[in-house]
Amino acid sequence: MLRYFTAGETHGKCLTVIIEGMPSGVEISLDEINEQLAKRQQGYGRGGRMKIEKDTAEILSGVRGGVTLGSPIAIKIENRDWANWESIMGTETANNEKSVECPRPGHADLTGGMKYNHRDLRNVLERASARETAARVAVGALVRQVLKPFGIEFLSHVKRIGEVEDTADFTAADFFEKVKNSPVGFGDENAAQKAMEYIDKIKASGESVGGIVETIVKGVPAGLGSYVHYDRKLDANLAFGVMSVQAIKGVEIGMGFGVSEIPGSKVHDEIEYSDDFHRLTNNAGGIEGGMSNGEPIIVKAAMKPIPTLYNPLRTVNIDDKSEHKATVERSDVCAVPACSVVVEAVIAFEIAKAFLDKFSGDCMADVKAYYDVYMNRIKNF
Repeated sequence: MLRYFTAGETHGKCLTVIIEGMPSGVEISLDEINEQLAKRQQGYGRGGRMKIEKDTAEILSGVRGGVTLGSPIAIKIENRDWANWESIMGTETANNEKSVECPRPGHADLTGGMKYNHRDLRNVLERASARETAARVAVGALVRQVLKPFGIEFLSHVKRIGEVEDTADFTAADFFEKVKNSPVGFGDENAAQKAMEYIDKIKASGESVGGIVETIVKGVPAGLGSYVHYDRKLDANLAFGVMSVQAIKGVEIGMGFGVSEIPGSKVHDEIEYSDDFHRLTNNAGGIEGGMSNGEPIIVKAAMKPIPTLYNPLRTVNIDDKSEHKATVERSDVCAVPACSVVVEAVIAFEIAKAFLDKFSGDCMADVKAYYDVYMNRIKNF
């Protein structure tokens, strides 16, 4: 079974991740991992840390000569800001120079401190930070290399930043090329300009802003996931993966909440046969009964505004219980474009996990053989 574990704090020495369940014989490009890490650090509205950190991955085990061995893969991403924090975040000795007693509304600070009995809330925020998502982006970039030979492709964009919506059609031929060149991940250049102006206004007021991102997965064969068991449903696992990303508060698949507003005849996708089965529309977002149906998988996620505000909200000092302003940590004003990269990564992991569950093999040759047998069978269904 494909799985991973991350470790590390936002101002610690490094982030580490161990991935287990990768078959042997997968060709791995470190450049592709680093490309995704670089994308995560881009986007209009990012904070000062992005000028310090230039994330690169180092593979420590499980790969030899650019090919997976079938053993656990360990990846390290160094925190370049560690030199400024070693005296505070050291594993053997650490001072309390930057201790935190005033929890931020909307963050893990207070509840995490209560749960783990931390009087210095830095012990909570260091791990709860979205810095951890760099490790998950590395995982997504790694596992998608299992899927690449089978023609599975991931495309993501930003649909909304605050009150500014991108209404451009993602099926347009040049849409994702425009997204690639957009500072906010929009396909509509006019909307992108409005979004940047909106972010500037939000920043000037000491606020932060969230938004909506969308990922489209093409080339997924019908039959990943299961209708038989609740915990193997593909949409359930996609929703779990996306909701586990810091600051995500909602997930939609296909039409999502829109299905509650219109009759069934307008919701369900009619089926046609021409060489193979396909749907005339894709309101289901590529998943029916917990299984991929062969159409593109479409997932949207809503990101809340970042809890660190430069015009901080009221809170309570946990030591003397006095009213106070919330702690201000170095942070982004808008991280929605970066969130798009992270959401794509966790979706890539869930698709890869479902793919390897379906076509399980110790080596890529076996995976491909099982895939070919299955695809030939359903072609003649």
